[in-house]
Amino acid sequence: MTKSFMMKLDEIQPSQLFINSEKLSLVMKTFDVNPRSIETIPVKKIGEQIVFVDGHTRAFAAFLKGMSEVKVYWEEDELDWDEYEVCVDWCKKEGINTIADLKERVIPSKEYQVLWLDRCEKMQRELEAKRNQK
Repeated sequence: MTKSFMMKLDEIQPSQLFINSEKLSLVMKTFDVNPRSIETIPVKKIGEQIVFVDGHTRAFAAFLKGMSEVKVYWEEDELDWDEYEVCVDWCKKEGINTIADLKERVIPSKEYQVLWLDRCEKMQRELEAKRNQK
């Protein structure tokens, strides 16, 4: 099993532009029962930054509950890190440097689908097309 450790929320770069409000509501209900029951969040060092690979909603819920740290682990799966670099670049361009910067970006599921998931799918298709041209 991968070793987990505590890390400050403000030291981890988000790779997501929005939080789904319905998903956040469900996660917050879990926190209301037991704030320490948060599932460990995967992170990866990309360049000089440590980036959330997943778990943005859990990390944001922890932030809302006043937590300054969360339990994380190093993601060891081979994911498409080019995609994550694009997403991190989008975040930086939008001024999203910590999980707290997402506080004005909690949106309903339908908007989340259009503004985030559809955008990511388009980016993935574009990256794949570029790779196929080589």
